[in-house]
Amino acid sequence: MRPIIVDVKGLCLTPEEKEYLAHPFVAGVILFTRNYSDIKQLKALVKEIRYYAKQQLIIAVDHEGGRVQRFRDGFTALPASADLIMKSSDMAQATQLATASAFVMASELIACDIDLSFAPVLDINGISDVIKDRAFSAQIDEVELLANAYIDGMRLAGMASTGKHFPGHGSVKADSHIALPVDPRSQDAIFNLDIKPFGALIKAKKLDAVMPSHVVYSECDSLPCGFSTFWLQKILKQQLGFTGAIISDDISMHGASFAGNHLSRTEAALKAGCDLILACNDPQAAMTILDGLTASTQSSEAVITSLLAKNGVVQRPLEKDPTWAHYHRLIMEFVE
Repeated sequence: MRPIIVDVKGLCLTPEEKEYLAHPFVAGVILFTRNYSDIKQLKALVKEIRYYAKQQLIIAVDHEGGRVQRFRDGFTALPASADLIMKSSDMAQATQLATASAFVMASELIACDIDLSFAPVLDINGISDVIKDRAFSAQIDEVELLANAYIDGMRLAGMASTGKHFPGHGSVKADSHIALPVDPRSQDAIFNLDIKPFGALIKAKKLDAVMPSHVVYSECDSLPCGFSTFWLQKILKQQLGFTGAIISDDISMHGASFAGNHLSRTEAALKAGCDLILACNDPQAAMTILDGLTASTQSSEAVITSLLAKNGVVQRPLEKDPTWAHYHRLIMEFVE
């Protein structure tokens, strides 16, 4: 029963990291570009993490493609989500490429014993400074269609899906990494646009996890979505019927700062309905969270299990897997 996903500093573990990975509240580790030099080093780091954790845990990364791809040399260069439509000849090609991109992404990560990429982005491509080409499209039906195809590719490789950033970050300009964005639109406006891809994919039972935004939708609730029982309980769980894992966005982002220190933020997010909390880029704050949480704030072990990769789905080395070879060729032809 562990709710916290932490990060690590570099290419191998420090003595302090070797100790706190086994903390009873650590559910997983998220990796960043600073943790990667080449595939051999990455596999060694993952092996080291799993050894010192001494417990089952999720290893995750943001590896969407385009400008948000943490590992480069040695990994396939994946297109940005928006490019799948913008640079395709038609929607048939775009959906095929969405599946291909997701399968290649997921299979390459799983081959390195990484469980999860936090994807796909379900935001509508609107005015956001941080979303932009991370979104599939500005059109609801295109987002739904491509996200469906993308998740098919992830599942084919053995990876769970995480829809983000609920109920939609694309229609608010500010970046929640450095500000607390406020979306003043009515609930009807949000429900007629941004939330629709989430609702459609939940209804189709395509989402294993959802990541809420650090955005205040001021006509709906005074709290950012990730800290709001209105959004997480009433809307996401009760109205939309979501039964999967809810994973907070990084608790260190400015959009979470309204809730006080990192421990207060974590407790507020868990109380609102988050199952797992990302605590990144501040090791001292992460330790404060781990040391300050109580048993009453723990999450179910079933949440962790539900997000682990299904190893053995793809033949290794990947070059010998016919599905990977086919989809990799499609991506290479597309990005050239």
